[in-house]
Amino acid sequence: MPTEILMPALSPTMEEGTLAKWLVKEGDEVSSGDLLAEIETDKATMEFEAVDEGTIGKILVAEGTEGVKVNTPIAVLLEEGESADDIDASAEPKPAPASSGAAPAEPSEQTAPAQSHGRGTGPEKAPDTPAPAAPTDDKGERIFASPLARRIAAQKGVDLASVTGSGPHGRIVKADVDSAQPGKAAAPAKTEAKSEAAPAPAAAAAPAGPSTETVLKMYQTREFEEVKLDGMRKTIAARLTEAKQTIPHFYLRRDIRLDALLKFRGELNKKLESRGVKLSVNDFIIKASALALQAVPDANAVWAGDRVLKLKPSDVAVAVAIEGGLFTPVLKDAEMKSLSALSTEMKDLATRARDRKLAPDEYQGGSFAISNLGMFGIDNFDAVINPPHGGILAVGAGVKKPVVGEDGELTSATVMSVTLSVDHRVIDGALGAQLLDQIVQNLENPMVMLA
Repeated sequence: MPTEILMPALSPTMEEGTLAKWLVKEGDEVSSGDLLAEIETDKATMEFEAVDEGTIGKILVAEGTEGVKVNTPIAVLLEEGESADDIDASAEPKPAPASSGAAPAEPSEQTAPAQSHGRGTGPEKAPDTPAPAAPTDDKGERIFASPLARRIAAQKGVDLASVTGSGPHGRIVKADVDSAQPGKAAAPAKTEAKSEAAPAPAAAAAPAGPSTETVLKMYQTREFEEVKLDGMRKTIAARLTEAKQTIPHFYLRRDIRLDALLKFRGELNKKLESRGVKLSVNDFIIKASALALQAVPDANAVWAGDRVLKLKPSDVAVAVAIEGGLFTPVLKDAEMKSLSALSTEMKDLATRARDRKLAPDEYQGGSFAISNLGMFGIDNFDAVINPPHGGILAVGAGVKKPVVGEDGELTSATVMSVTLSVDHRVIDGALGAQLLDQIVQNLENPMVMLA
């Protein structure tokens, strides 16, 4: 029977997207690995590809359609021997079913996302054997499996009732059947932590102000331009509303003297000039934070709903402003990398963030974040924690200020104000103070970071 191609979830938090462009048309034959469409998520435009072969029988969602819910049918794939007449004339996009006792909508195996760094090869084609009818278990309940998986199972003599599916909602896909022995169950797929996959609650769950109608009436006699919210702005609004409503923030503030760091940075940059590397103050802040998380391991943690996860590596996220919003690309294992390596990686991530070319795994995760507005002349500010992070460091500008020297004389120094926003569920006051003190010590004694 015809197979519905469903709107894919291209990131753990994606709930809807825009079908930006179809790369196929009705009547086109597709094979495993062929690109089907470009999908705009809240953060990037990504391609997704076919993992089964067939003919595009009908396109259900037109190019440019916004707000297409994940698991909504967007096209119909015909198998060999089927024709457009086999498609129900009333076929049209249907919203994904709400959570209830009924089985959730079954994502099609056709909607595997292509990696952002290039087109995947896709699985090998199965011989042209008609897919068996949907199987059932010994209780008579339907076993969800893709047409390709059903064909391979029939050829290998694998009992699908004994196979554990690794696809969305436990669906059995080709890889599960390939690894199964006739009559034996495949090894259960390793699942991601639920806390990472849980979508952010919508901002509408708790009204944050007057309704749209109320505000429009308030300004109906004034001239204004109405700006439509894109996916990124909607996500930022929802996540930050969630953060301020549900995370018990507290704030720790320190001033950092930068004179030793600026001198050391100048000396390093002269030596690195031949390699085309120029270190920024932000590179030192990233390194200092990564090492501080290692020195205070209890603070290298995230909130996971009903538990705290303590991370071993220092995965540091850095806020990057782009047109219409921001990204927080993550520098993984930052404590292990040299300053020059961090600088090169950060420049690459920032460039691709502004072009919206980051893959989801490049801007999701991390336990700690840095937001630097000093380059915009901001002296100090309080940053909002990006869940599930345990904290975020808000960095202000380095400015010349009068200070009292070690000998008690009044002198001047370049001072940078920082504020550490902390999730009190994860980090208590004394622990947060230890973390911030370690960051300060690293920045005021920069040569220590190379030891």
